[in-house]
Amino acid sequence: MRLHPLALTYIKPSKEALIFATKGVLSMVMALYIALYFDLDKPYWAVVSAVFLQIRPEGGMVVEKTVSQISGTLIGGAYGMFVLNYLHAAPIPAMAALACWLGLNSTLSAMVRRVNFIYFFAMACVTPCIIVLLTMVKPQAVSSFTIFEIAQSRVTEIIAGSLCAMTVSMLVWPRRVQTELKIQARTAINQTMDYLVLELDPNGSHEARHERIDTILESLAALNDDASAVTYEGPYGPGRSRAATVIGNKILSLVAVIQIFGRLQRNHADIITPRLSRLLDLLRTDLQHIAVSSDFERCYELAQKQRRSLLRSTKDEDNLTPLETRLLKTAQHMVAELVLVLRAFNALSSNEQSLLKAPQQRPYRDPLIGLATGLRTSLVFSVGAFIWLHTGSPAAVMLMILPVIYSIMFARLPSIEVKRALKKMLVGVCVAIPVAIFFALNLLAQSSGDFALLIMILAGPYFLGLMPIADRSTLPYGMGFCIPFTILVQPSNDMSRPFSVDYTLSSAIAILLGVSILYWIFRIITGPGVVMLQARLLAATRRDLKRLIGRKAPEHWFNARMGDRLLRLASYDQGMVSEARVLTDLGLTGLNLGHVSIRFRPLVQSFTETDMTQVLKDWQFALADAYMEAAKGHNPAHFQPACDRVLALLRQDCQAQHNLNMVEGVFERLSLTFERTATMMREKKLAAQ
Repeated sequence: MRLHPLALTYIKPSKEALIFATKGVLSMVMALYIALYFDLDKPYWAVVSAVFLQIRPEGGMVVEKTVSQISGTLIGGAYGMFVLNYLHAAPIPAMAALACWLGLNSTLSAMVRRVNFIYFFAMACVTPCIIVLLTMVKPQAVSSFTIFEIAQSRVTEIIAGSLCAMTVSMLVWPRRVQTELKIQARTAINQTMDYLVLELDPNGSHEARHERIDTILESLAALNDDASAVTYEGPYGPGRSRAATVIGNKILSLVAVIQIFGRLQRNHADIITPRLSRLLDLLRTDLQHIAVSSDFERCYELAQKQRRSLLRSTKDEDNLTPLETRLLKTAQHMVAELVLVLRAFNALSSNEQSLLKAPQQRPYRDPLIGLATGLRTSLVFSVGAFIWLHTGSPAAVMLMILPVIYSIMFARLPSIEVKRALKKMLVGVCVAIPVAIFFALNLLAQSSGDFALLIMILAGPYFLGLMPIADRSTLPYGMGFCIPFTILVQPSNDMSRPFSVDYTLSSAIAILLGVSILYWIFRIITGPGVVMLQARLLAATRRDLKRLIGRKAPEHWFNARMGDRLLRLASYDQGMVSEARVLTDLGLTGLNLGHVSIRFRPLVQSFTETDMTQVLKDWQFALADAYMEAAKGHNPAHFQPACDRVLALLRQDCQAQHNLNMVEGVFERLSLTFERTATMMREKKLAAQ
C-alpha cells in the first residue's frame, strides 16, 4: 500500500527533512530570543517572519528572499505610518486605503514570476496591515509618538526574523543554490536530449513527446528562478548565473529547431529523401550517445564531430534539393546550439568566470490576471474588515492578515493547485488549533515563564510542523500548521492575552474562517477564462513575431519571452479533457516560426545587394498573421504572395540565383507547417462539436 506523502514524512523522514526542521527551529529560537531580549511588543511576528524564510533555505535563495522581505517590510511600514498618521481616527477610510494598497501590490505581484520577488509584494501588503490593524484595536492609545513606536516595533520584529533565518541558513549545515543549480541544469539538459531523440524517432508517441516537453518547461522555470539567487553566492555567482541563463535560453532554441525535423517525419514522410533519412538517423544516434554519457569531454567531442560532418555535407550543394539544403543548414545550427549548451554547463560546473550571456526568462504579464489577483486580495481584506468593524473583536484582525498573505503567495498557481493547497492548509490549521490550546498554552500556563521552558515546549510542535515544509507536495500542511500555531500561542514576555481562553478561541475561529473565505473567493474569482487566456497568449506570440524586427539579439529576446508563455499554455493543455494537446503544439509552432524568421531575413539579405528591408518586413508581418490564421483553423491567404514577392526580387539579382533553392526550401517548409496547423485546429473544432 502506498503511503500518503504526509504520513511518509513522519514514518520515513529523509535526512534533508530532519536537517531542515532542525535549522528552522534554531532560526525561530534565535528570532524569539532577540525579540524577547529587546522587549519588542509582538515577538511572535519575528517567528512568523522566520517561518516564511524556511521555504527554499539555500544560501543565495535565503539572501535574496531576505533582501526582498526587508525591502517590502520597509516600504509597507512607511505606508502604514502614513495611513495611521492621517486616518487613525477614521476606521472606514483607513480600511479603504489599505484595501487599495493591497489591490495595487497584489496586481503587481501577478506581473512577476520569481517567488522571492512575490515575497517583496507580500510583505509590502501585510506590514501596513499589521501596523494599522493592531494599532487601531486600541485607538485611545494612538498618538504621533505611539504611531512611530508601533511601526518601528513591527518592522524590527519582521526584519529580526528574516536576519535570524538567513544567519542560520548560512552557518548551520549550509546549502548552496549552486549545488541545486548544477543538478537542475544537468536534469534539464538530459530531458532535452531525450526529447530531441524522441522527436527524431519516427515511432515516438504523441503522449511521450508532450510528457517530455512538460518536464523540460518546468525544469527551465526552476532553473531560471535559481539563476537569479546564485548571484549572491561568492565571486563566481554572477558567472554561474549567466551560464545557467544561457543553458535555459539555448535549450528553448533546441526545442524550437527540432520541431522542423520531427513534424516533417511524422506529417510529410513522403518528401523525406534517402539523404535526409541518413542525416536524421546519424543525428539521432549521436544525440542518444550524448544523452547517456556523463563525461563532458565525450559529449563535447560527439557534438563537434557531428558539426564537422554536417559542414562536409553542405559543400555538395549542387546535388541537393531546396529542402535538403535548408534542413542541412538547420541541423548545423541545432548542433551549434548544443555545443553552446555543453560549454555553458561546463562553465556552471567549474569555478570559471563565464563570458556567456543571455537574458533571463521574462514572466508573461497579463493585466487581466493582475486585476483578478488585486480584486481577490482586496475582497478578502474587505470581508475581514467588514466583520471587524461590525464586531469590534480584536481576534477578527486575523481575518485581514493571514488570508492576504496566502492570496498573494498562491496567485500565480493554477486554480486547481490553489484549491488543493488551501485544502491542505486547512488541515494544518485544524491540527494547529488543538495543539496550541491543549498542549502549548496548557503547559506554558503551568510553567515558571523561563525562556528555556518556553523553547522546550514549543520546539516539538515546531519541529514536526516544519518537516512537511521540506517537501513541495506537503508544504501547505506545514505552513498551515506553523503560522497559525505561532499566532495562537503568541510567545512573548506578557502572555496574558493568549492565556485567555475566549481570546484564543476567537482567534482560532477567525483563522479558520479567514482561510475558508479565501478558498471560496478563489473559487468565485477565478480570473480570465481559459479560452480567453489562450487567445491572449497566442495573440501575444503574434505580436512578438512582428516585434522581432530591429532587435539587437532577437533570438535571446524571443526565447526569454516565450519560456513562461509556453509553460502557461502547457499547463492549460494539461487541465483539459482532450489528449490532443493542441495548445502546446501551437506554442511550439510559434517558437519555431520565430527562430526561423530570425535567421531567414538576414540570410536572404546577404544573398543580394538590393535593399530588401521593406519586403522582408512585410514578409515577417505576413508570417505572424499566417500563424494566427492557422491557429484559428484557416488557411493563410496572404503568406504565399509575400513569399512570391521575396522570390521575385531575388530572381532579379544574378548573384542570388544559386541561393534560390534554399529560400524555396524555407517557404515550402513553412507552408507545410501552416497547412498542418490549420488542419489540426479544424479537427479539434469538429471533435468538440
